[in-house]
Amino acid sequence: MSSQNKSEHVLNIREKQELLKIARQTIIRTVTSQPPVSYVPEFPVFKEKRGAFVTIHKNDQLRGCIGFIQPVKSLLDTIIEMAEAAAVSDPRFTPVQPDEISEIEIEISVLSPLREITDVDNIIIGTHGLYIEQDYNKGLLLPQVATEYNWDTITFLEHTCRKAGLPVNAWKSKNTQIYIFSADVFSEKGMGL
Repeated sequence: MSSQNKSEHVLNIREKQELLKIARQTIIRTVTSQPPVSYVPEFPVFKEKRGAFVTIHKNDQLRGCIGFIQPVKSLLDTIIEMAEAAAVSDPRFTPVQPDEISEIEIEISVLSPLREITDVDNIIIGTHGLYIEQDYNKGLLLPQVATEYNWDTITFLEHTCRKAGLPVNAWKSKNTQIYIFSADVFSEKGMGL
C-alpha cells in the first residue's frame, strides 16, 4: 500500500491519550470481571489496521506484554484485545489482580510495517525493533528493549534469537530472516496520565 510511508505510524497526543485510557479501562474491566465496553473509533487512525503491543509495568518491572506484529485488525481492536491479553494471558506472568490496578503503568507501541534486511549494519539501536524468523521459530523485541539494557547491535540480535528459541548466533544463518521496524512508543507516565 503506497500510503504506508515512514510517518504513517506516528500518532498525535490526543490519539495516544485516548488509546492509553481505552487500554486502562479494558484492563480494569477484564480483571474485575466486568463486561467489555464497545468503543466508537473517535479518530480515523483507530480504524486503520496496525500492528501494536500493550505492555504493563508494575514498579518499573515488566508485568505483561502481548501484541500483534502484523496489522491484522484495526488499531482500536488491537489495543483492546492486547490490553486484555497482556493483563491476563501473558504466559510468563500470573494474571493481573484487581488490587494491582493502581500500581500498574501502561505502555503502547504502535508498529511500522516490517522490513526485511540482509545487512545488520542497517539496524539502528533506539530506533529499530527486531523480528527474527527461522522455520517455525519467531522472536520479536521492541526498539525500547535494546535501549533499556544498553545493548549493542550484536547483543540485540542474540537476545532476539534467544526469544525465538534459536541459538544466539542463528542470526548469521542464511535460513534466518531478519526484519526491522520502528515503533511509536508512549506510556501513561510519559503522557502525564
